[in-house]
Amino acid sequence: MRLRTLRPLAVDTLIAVAMTVVAVLLGQESRAQGWPELDTRAYVLIALAHLPVALRGRRPLGVFAVVQAAALVHATLGYWPVVCTFGSMLALYTVASVRPLRTALVCAACMTAVWVYAGVVSHTPSMASVLGQALLYCSVLVWFGHLARRAAELPRRLRAEQAERARRAVAEERARIARELHDVVAHHMSVVSVQAGLARFVFDSDPAKARSALGTIADTSGEALEELRRMLQVLREEDPEAPERAPMPTLDRLGELLDRVRAGGLPVDLVVEGTARPLPPGVELCAYRVVQEALTNALKHAGPARARVELHYGAHELTVRVTDDGEGADPARVPAGGGHGLIGMRERAKLYGGTIAVGPRSEGGFEVRLTLPASAADHGRRGAPETER
Repeated sequence: MRLRTLRPLAVDTLIAVAMTVVAVLLGQESRAQGWPELDTRAYVLIALAHLPVALRGRRPLGVFAVVQAAALVHATLGYWPVVCTFGSMLALYTVASVRPLRTALVCAACMTAVWVYAGVVSHTPSMASVLGQALLYCSVLVWFGHLARRAAELPRRLRAEQAERARRAVAEERARIARELHDVVAHHMSVVSVQAGLARFVFDSDPAKARSALGTIADTSGEALEELRRMLQVLREEDPEAPERAPMPTLDRLGELLDRVRAGGLPVDLVVEGTARPLPPGVELCAYRVVQEALTNALKHAGPARARVELHYGAHELTVRVTDDGEGADPARVPAGGGHGLIGMRERAKLYGGTIAVGPRSEGGFEVRLTLPASAADHGRRGAPETER
């Protein structure tokens, strides 16, 4: 940040020194133009009318006031007024480029008044010409300064709007995930309730079955607590007018999803490695949604292509890999700005302690790789943050 502030200051200092030198050289022609020759007092005023421009980026209004005052005194003492105009014009442009238009117009009026005053005290024969030049120069400087200000504000406004859209997209996606997590917790609580009733019923007649039920309660309640923790992180006020929610999809229904994608025109292969087994509902929901979003993006953006979905059941984790051989290098494949798909993938992976990598493949096509802990206990062991390439 320090370097960024020093560079404009150095450039403005060079500009101020250059203008001062040009003004001094121009002042050598004063006698030839019929004006008094410059003396020490005139050189001091020339310096005051130009050197403060070095600070125009920090104090534009203060610099404008100083250079105008120096130019006013310079003209009052009878010196050639043109010598002290360069600093005034640059100061006016600077004010117009960083301050509201109303402020710039007030400064332009002040500069016009100084020029007219200089013409009056020097008994210029053509005051109409002086006034016309003052109005023309001031109008041009204010106009170009105003355009520069608008051009500088546009990127900032666009960045603010993009940040706001991204914030809203994250909030909407997290609210949707929170509603689904509510169903996951409800499922866990139902299991706990049933198993608790079973344990109480067989506590005396079948201790082994009662112990098994209590073990199930312990595991399920642990997962439910983990889901509650996640839900509290993302929970937002739910819309009371929202329609009834459909049953949550699981990996058992992945075949139905692939059939719909194939019907849409994208051939898809499914490969399952390891022993398929039931996983916590939240983990299965997360994996299903990521596969769904990845295939939707492939269907929209990959062009003529073939996709492949791989599920690998590890001892402590589930790995999901979705690839295609389409136009994976196209930047449009990665949702940006208004797209919520990539945001949803990231949010889901982060909530379940997983990792996700999204991007084009070196051999062509596109890939989404998701790794999730298979249970709450595995989540605690992993503790891995989300990654992305």
